[in-house]
Amino acid sequence: MLIGLWIRDVVLIEALDLAVGPGLTALTGETGAGKSIILDSLGLATGARADAGLVRRGAGQAAVTAVFAPAPSHAVWEVLEEKGLSFARDEDLTLRRTLAADGRSRAFVNDQPASAGVLREIAGHLVEVHGQHETVGLLDARTHRGLLDNFGGLGADLAAVSAAWTAWRAAETRRADLAEEVGRAAAEAEELTDRLADLDRLAARHGEETRLADERALLGAAERTLADIAAAREALGGDTVVNRLAKAARALEHALDRAIKAGATEETPAVQRIMAAAQAVERALVECHDIEPAIDAAARAFDFDSGQLEKTEERLFELRAAARRLNVLVDDLPAVRVATAERLALIEDGEAAMREAIAAAEAARADYDARAAALSAARAAAGARLAVAVAGELAPLKLEKARFEVSVEPEPEDRAGPQGRDRVRFQIATVPGAPLADLGAIASGGELARLALAL
Repeated sequence: MLIGLWIRDVVLIEALDLAVGPGLTALTGETGAGKSIILDSLGLATGARADAGLVRRGAGQAAVTAVFAPAPSHAVWEVLEEKGLSFARDEDLTLRRTLAADGRSRAFVNDQPASAGVLREIAGHLVEVHGQHETVGLLDARTHRGLLDNFGGLGADLAAVSAAWTAWRAAETRRADLAEEVGRAAAEAEELTDRLADLDRLAARHGEETRLADERALLGAAERTLADIAAAREALGGDTVVNRLAKAARALEHALDRAIKAGATEETPAVQRIMAAAQAVERALVECHDIEPAIDAAARAFDFDSGQLEKTEERLFELRAAARRLNVLVDDLPAVRVATAERLALIEDGEAAMREAIAAAEAARADYDARAAALSAARAAAGARLAVAVAGELAPLKLEKARFEVSVEPEPEDRAGPQGRDRVRFQIATVPGAPLADLGAIASGGELARLALAL
């Protein structure tokens, strides 16, 4: 995974470009040859504490670049995405650190500025350093389960367990939420029943408030409006206007006859004016015949029941009072009625809904249990294969009398999670007849180093 290390001005090293190939790479040399400097340089590039003493004497700054080639599916890419760093899964990953002589350092990920803490977090997915006198990741049993899953190729099983866990949690949340909702609704049942009865009796309709307000305004003005209409009817004077217009029409007709008998023609200007006047009077006479029926129709439109205004005001007051009690608009009352009925239905249907939610949660739990059990069995099988494989490596490493086993034990019920319910531990006994113990019980750093190499 580490494919290159470029070192500049670190302690004794002026410049070193180290390419790392696949498989095992060994750097050997006598004490003081600089092996530790290379490890210190790698540590600097992966976020270790920066010590100004690492800068080569006479140099202004030290610089180290570590290049990695993670697989496209490697978990480290998720860390970069979480940190908002750009990357391409099919390209190399570069970690770079510079250290000035005054102790100030700068860190970069793919040439993007970052903190040393981010370097350490990223490097935690890429590099593990084992030394005789330092705590190593292999001693942390929390890493063993992931190592075993990777060895056994259990990614698909793990994904299935994770999905089943998510579904189970969602079903449990749904069940708990529904139980809480039904409980609240049941406590409100009496109030909801009374409210629904009031809303059903009220039978409010959308837009009714506006219509009633308009009607009240019209009814309030009805008496004065009728008086004005009556005055208009009286101003017509019964048939007086019609009679006068009829008399005027007959007079103009006589005038037209005299003019024609005197020898005038229709083309004569005076005759044309008489004809125009006669036509105007005729039109007025026709309109007069329509005026009285129109006025009478207008009067009838305001001929309301004497109690209509009171009824309208009572209805409007009732609607507005109900809206105030419920803290809604009058136009929202129909929707409140529907919501109230649905809430009451939830109480009535709550038992059936709860049964369904409980059944769904139990089914999701059973599915998780089955998949977790399958994953446990696969881990046990992978652990047995790993123990055999490691045993084959121990003899050439002068640990032929050691025994290595992978313990896969169920976690307590409350420790189940998206990665299953197994506690995985690597155990070893280096002395014949001694009981197996966790790796942390190994006293010899040399034995631990050889076990790490075997793994």
